[in-house]
Amino acid sequence: MDKIKEVNINTGNLIEANLTRANFNESNFRRANFIGADFKEANLKEYYFKGANLREANLEGADLELANLKEANLKWANLRRVNLEGADLREANLIGADLREANLIMANLDGASLQGADLRGLTFKELTLEELILKKLTLIGLYLEGLTF
Repeated sequence: MDKIKEVNINTGNLIEANLTRANFNESNFRRANFIGADFKEANLKEYYFKGANLREANLEGADLELANLKEANLKWANLRRVNLEGADLREANLIGADLREANLIMANLDGASLQGADLRGLTFKELTLEELILKKLTLIGLYLEGLTF
């Protein structure tokens, strides 16, 4: 998909939208509804998803470096191999999310919920985990350098 510039989908509805390999630039998806949307391998660097509903969305292989996902609903989302380096995931709902092989280097997960999330092969480095809710996690093959609780 070609680069799309300056999209504002503030509080919009894109349920089950196919945005595979999308390449947005300077876009705002605050509180937008993307339930079941497909963002596979999309370039979403520095995007604003604060409070967005991405429940059951497919973000496999997407680049969300420095993205704002504060208070986002990522319940049961596919986040395999996602780059979340430096992302803001404070108070995000990641219950049941598939984060296998994801990159969370320098990500902020303060207050995030990860009950039932699959974290196999996840990379953490300099991660902020204040008040993180960790219940029923799969913690196989984690790289935990610089992790502070």
